[in-house]
Amino acid sequence: MKPSEITSVEYSPYFKSYIDKVEDINLIEALTKGAIESNHFFSSLSEDILAYRYAENKWTPKEILLHLIDSERTFSYRALHFARADNASLEGFDENVFAKNSNANSRTIKSLLKEYNTVREASILLFESFSKETLLRSGMANNNLLSVGAAGFLICGHEIHHRKIIKERYL
Repeated sequence: MKPSEITSVEYSPYFKSYIDKVEDINLIEALTKGAIESNHFFSSLSEDILAYRYAENKWTPKEILLHLIDSERTFSYRALHFARADNASLEGFDENVFAKNSNANSRTIKSLLKEYNTVREASILLFESFSKETLLRSGMANNNLLSVGAAGFLICGHEIHHRKIIKERYL
């Protein structure tokens, strides 16, 4: 499945900008490419940048990386739940509460990237296991329709979005 194969009814309009950021390649390629790019990008940041906040109450790049990890776990769980259950409905999550409680800034970038890579490997294996029909299944997440395939591409586009924010506001 490629982003061009997803219809706008498979996800909330809020997520359109994320889906639009993903190159028109298949989902596994997009997840793999994103992992390579994020590993290179976050590894290249200095300790000063990794701990930097461009404004009060804004996340550091370490917190952003852990936010990407948390979000990927959330989108993967949604995809799994929708793939396996009928009429599934899941609550949303408050990313600000997650970030506040993450302890990301007390961790090393090596530790965060190890966790990121483990989560990404699990996501790739999960999405590889889904058939084309399963990728089209959907459920409700935070009171919005979301398909299994769209959840996968949201992982990719969300990651691209946050790398761009760091480039624009932190570097």
